[in-house]
Amino acid sequence: MSDVDHSHPHSDSDHGHHDHTHGTIDPELLTTERGIWAVKWSLIGLAVTAAFQVVVVFFSGSVALLADTIHNIADAATAIPLWIAFTLMRRQPSRRFTYGYGRVEDVAGVMIVLTILFSAVVAGYESINRLLHPQSVEHLWAVAVASIIGFAGNELVALFRIRVGKQINSAALVADGYHARVDGLTSLAVLFGAVAVWLGYPLADPIVGLVITVAILAIVWESGKTVFTRLLDGVDPEVTDEITHALNHAQGVRDVTEIRLRWLGHRLHAEINLAVSPKLSVAEGHAIAVEARHQLMHSLPYLSNVNIHIDPEHLSGERHHRIIDHAHGGLSKHSHR
Repeated sequence: MSDVDHSHPHSDSDHGHHDHTHGTIDPELLTTERGIWAVKWSLIGLAVTAAFQVVVVFFSGSVALLADTIHNIADAATAIPLWIAFTLMRRQPSRRFTYGYGRVEDVAGVMIVLTILFSAVVAGYESINRLLHPQSVEHLWAVAVASIIGFAGNELVALFRIRVGKQINSAALVADGYHARVDGLTSLAVLFGAVAVWLGYPLADPIVGLVITVAILAIVWESGKTVFTRLLDGVDPEVTDEITHALNHAQGVRDVTEIRLRWLGHRLHAEINLAVSPKLSVAEGHAIAVEARHQLMHSLPYLSNVNIHIDPEHLSGERHHRIIDHAHGGLSKHSHR
């Protein structure tokens, strides 16, 4: 029996008794547009917050607020590579980039992590310098107000980014959202530092700056793990289990022998080997593959595309597609894998 490889677009109109196209708008384009929308408004929100804090830092001399402001500016700046990534992802695949430009979003995630790391280094340096060379903090009431505004601005942006990021399955956008949330908490730390200075403990200001630096480094670690896992084609094992469960209940499927998954930005691609009865015709095997793909695309909305390879039972899986060792003329034995 011949193997059949399915790599259709995100519609199932070729299936005889199911003819629908999941809407006329490309879902990948729709999620990309939503990502740009989220990035644009979060950039505006953080830019306004940081601008107000810069003014207060200039008049107060608070290093804790400076550390928080530096981080907020860096956080606003991280929206720029994300914006570029989402814009590039609107381009159609080309002969050179046959999978499209989804990986640009993962590269943007790396840039975000590096930007956050840089902000931690700057904030840490300024805090240590102020700890070694103490200076008075003026206008404590303004520092307190700026810290509260910093918390509110970051929390609103965090809620916005996380919600949209989860809706479109963007690891970079979700990481940026949690980053903004911790930024909000560090802004509150500035408030506690201002209160401590008011109570007569001037070193509380640079100490809070160091605490903020440690919090930023924790964000770098967590966000870095998420971004680099995707960059290395890592996928949550629960996703594989969910796909296996769905396929094992598909009519005509005897076994699921291979599942390979990779994220390209916020869209998940799958390559699957299915085993079917060897008594089926090519057309019958094709119909099983189309229906299995159809069910997956409906039940698992985070899937962007599914390529299904059909094999006869007992000959399914990559190990059965390898050519055994052989020789050409006087050459040594070799195989094509």
